[in-house]
Amino acid sequence: MPIVSIAADQALSRLASFDAVIDARSESEYAEDRLPGAINWPTLTDAERALVGTEYKQVSPFEARKRGAALAARNIATHIEREAMDKPKDWTPLVYCWRGGQRSGSLATVLSAIGFRVHLLEGGYREYRRAVIAALDELPQRFRYRVVCGVTGSGKSRLLQRLAERGLQVLDLEGLANHRGSVLGLVPGSPQPGQKQFESRVWDALRRFDPARPVIVESESKKVGDLRVPEKLIECMRASPCIQLELPLEARVQLLMDEYDFFVRDTETFCQRLDALRVLRGHEVVNGWQASARAGLTREVVRDLLVSHYDPIYRQSMKRNFAGLAQPLAVVEWDGSEASLVAAARRVAAL
Repeated sequence: MPIVSIAADQALSRLASFDAVIDARSESEYAEDRLPGAINWPTLTDAERALVGTEYKQVSPFEARKRGAALAARNIATHIEREAMDKPKDWTPLVYCWRGGQRSGSLATVLSAIGFRVHLLEGGYREYRRAVIAALDELPQRFRYRVVCGVTGSGKSRLLQRLAERGLQVLDLEGLANHRGSVLGLVPGSPQPGQKQFESRVWDALRRFDPARPVIVESESKKVGDLRVPEKLIECMRASPCIQLELPLEARVQLLMDEYDFFVRDTETFCQRLDALRVLRGHEVVNGWQASARAGLTREVVRDLLVSHYDPIYRQSMKRNFAGLAQPLAVVEWDGSEASLVAAARRVAAL
């Protein structure tokens, strides 16, 4: 069965038609970023690439190619024995490496010789990355956005979840970034993806949306944690109509206590995160928050963080960046209960 070489734009438009997307790069390259849904079959591992590279420089290219061929053949055999023995003859994988060269070519050759319908991505991951960058400059402009605005702890993320459950098109940037959007937003033990992978996730979400229907998104800043939101997407969001979500202060405190329960349980980690606010709030204020938290007054610290820190910053930022908030499409109030949240989602969906 001949190998079919396919251009990046064509491959990305028909990703769902492939039975598998196989990344033949090393495990670290795969971890940094990959095509949506790709599985990792390294033709050479990180350690093996280093070994071959050293031999290439210190011995000779010819000896390095022999070494690389032996390692690649062994790895490909292992992948086939582990993953491909149960695949039918009409199994159709898309295979790629960094540039669509030797690593993916070797794997594709063996799979094709078996009789599988193999497609090889022209230009490999490099061309995919270029296609994603280009798409993120154009794709966001296809959609109409509805931006959910609300001060910290008002339940914007919870509302987005209920809207998604109702079948609305929701772009959850915090979910894609694995961050809750504040100095306390990184969940301990759960790191953010890299910038490239975040952009792949955003592209993958946007490409699935219907331009005829609005996209609901939260009023994020230019960065979610350490990750930059694509510039064209931010521009579109900031020019879009807004929906104001409101929750009483004490209910906001309780919501944050629930959502950040790991900080409630681990006071020292909470205090360490508060250190990041010293530049903005000063040592005396942060020391006071930390002392209160260590005294078991976490709820009082959360309330003061909202009133004296997050709320003023958020309102100033929204006024500066989201003009649509001056005359929102709707002001949606809820009380912190599940029934009230469902009712709020129903009202937003009706808009």
